[in-house]
Amino acid sequence: MSYISERVAFIKGLAEGMKINDSTDEGKLLNAIIDVLDDISLAIEDIEEIQDDLGEQVDSIDEDLAEIEKIIYDEDGIEFEEIECPNCGEKIEVDLDMIDEDAETIECPHCHEKIELEWDCECDDECGCGCEHDHDEE
Repeated sequence: MSYISERVAFIKGLAEGMKINDSTDEGKLLNAIIDVLDDISLAIEDIEEIQDDLGEQVDSIDEDLAEIEKIIYDEDGIEFEEIECPNCGEKIEVDLDMIDEDAETIECPHCHEKIELEWDCECDDECGCGCEHDHDEE
């Protein structure tokens, strides 16, 4: 029983102890007010119960999402490179795995200008990556 329900029950007890009945207009009014308070108390209890259930569901979803984030955003698997926009000077962290290696530019999220990309190849001469440097010179 919630605090509000206890208070309404106390008021009901007071009204019964004072022998308030429906024989007078004031008695009818007070009993009607007490009935409305009782209905409000029950509605609040229902809402609190529903809110508790929803809170548990949200917590469960949050835990599931945390597991998914851990799988997707595992720090060991993400390569971020910090790029400074030559137009606005803002620094951008870029996930290199999300950019097509054939792409020559990306758009700055701050100034929306194109930033030219320079791909560094750290491969051996049998890489087959299609990079433009001459593998014989290495």
